[in-house]
Amino acid sequence: MSKAQIVGWSHSQFGKTEYPDTEALMASVVAPALEHAGVGAEDVDGIFVGVLNGGFSKQEFQGALVGMVEGSLAAVPSVRLENACSTGSSAIYTAMDFIESGRGRMALVVGAEKMTAVPTERVSDILLGGSYRKEEADVEGGFAGVFGRIAQNYFQRYGDRSEELAMIAAKNHANGVNNPLAHMRKDFGFDFCNQVSEKNPRVAGPLRRTDCSLVSDGAVALVLADEETAANLNRAIGFRARANVNDVFALSRRRDVLAFDGPRAAWRKALEQGGVTLDDLSFVETHDCFTIAELIEYEAMGLAPQGEGYKVVRDGTTAKGGRLPVNPSGGLKSKGHPIGATGVSMHVMAAMQLMNEAGGIQVPDAKLAGVFNMGGAAVSNFVSILERVK
Repeated sequence: MSKAQIVGWSHSQFGKTEYPDTEALMASVVAPALEHAGVGAEDVDGIFVGVLNGGFSKQEFQGALVGMVEGSLAAVPSVRLENACSTGSSAIYTAMDFIESGRGRMALVVGAEKMTAVPTERVSDILLGGSYRKEEADVEGGFAGVFGRIAQNYFQRYGDRSEELAMIAAKNHANGVNNPLAHMRKDFGFDFCNQVSEKNPRVAGPLRRTDCSLVSDGAVALVLADEETAANLNRAIGFRARANVNDVFALSRRRDVLAFDGPRAAWRKALEQGGVTLDDLSFVETHDCFTIAELIEYEAMGLAPQGEGYKVVRDGTTAKGGRLPVNPSGGLKSKGHPIGATGVSMHVMAAMQLMNEAGGIQVPDAKLAGVFNMGGAAVSNFVSILERVK
């Protein structure tokens, strides 16, 4: 079986953009991604599109939009994936399955979302669709309220970690300053992130505005090819391992909602499959939709025992110059979180690091990358271990 490898990409700047819809956002990245890979539209055997939508636009059937923005791709089989905040990774993994099954040699993956054209209250309701509405629809604060409850429960069990959440927010914003693709390129500092104020109010439970990722527009495209094809191209990023593990949708039915069993199992499987440990990784891009998520993810990946994630924040382990830098890109917190594009973005950010093309956010001598992308409250969990092959 020939493994799928990343051979090219294109990444729009995230933020509130002038692009009116996902079609325009896709148009900004499709042709540049093919050019970056050094291939033509005629080489693409399948197209895999990640868009949440859920009410951001009346336009559905968005897998067909790539053929609209690049007419020579109109006849190529195309499918749209939706898997909450892990939509982008779902599109990548499905494209990899397509290649590794032998059905095609090259695939184009496009992740996109236009979120800023609808009112804030509408955004909150759309995102709440990533929770189990039968039980969680009345959570105050929408999806932020879901993670607000998780944070509240965590504090009750392990102590108030508001300061550590502020440290995570400050770290990621400081990292994002040097990322030209980031939505919010501003170093807010610990004091601002830690202080509840008019500009940093509480949003849900103990979570402040700086604990929550940004509502963003954006698009990212990447090209995957089988090993034989990739060998003749300019670059190749391989997957040392990849794992996808789900957990129970309804939080009420979890063994322990604070354990993040799904992410924990995905990390364990990926590390075992890759024959590596966390000590072998150069950095991690993890899913900080909320700072409490990043804190618990430290524990799920094995950086700290459950309830002790705060220690790796305080000792600098996850800082850019630390033992295992986490979110050198700025993460979702600074870079932004256009839902369908996020998983694709995380993989592209990792690929840029491994190619030593990450500019101001470059981690020195990056050899092995960990990527964790999740959908919902740790429901759909994807872990990739990436390495440079060429």
